[in-house]
Amino acid sequence: MEKKHVKGVNRGEILLYALSTCVWCGKTKKLLKDIGVEFSFIDVDLLEGEDKKTIEEAIKKWNPKCSFPTLVINNKKCIVGFKEDEIRQELMK
Repeated sequence: MEKKHVKGVNRGEILLYALSTCVWCGKTKKLLKDIGVEFSFIDVDLLEGEDKKTIEEAIKKWNPKCSFPTLVINNKKCIVGFKEDEIRQELMK
């Protein structure tokens, strides 16, 4: 399973669970890049087999509906969906 990494300012561990074909996931990736923070992302729809099951279980701990995008910040906060204001507020402290 491959996490893709985007360089930027370190604001802690930022992990985005996304779908490669999801418009809102794409907007979230763009927003994170525009803010300039370092983050990792996993395009869940490109995974197969055990990797996919493992990641889906990890997502469900934060977001029981397993919907996308799911953004986990420092293993403390989860933002589900494209919520630009909330993401900016959390990451630009």
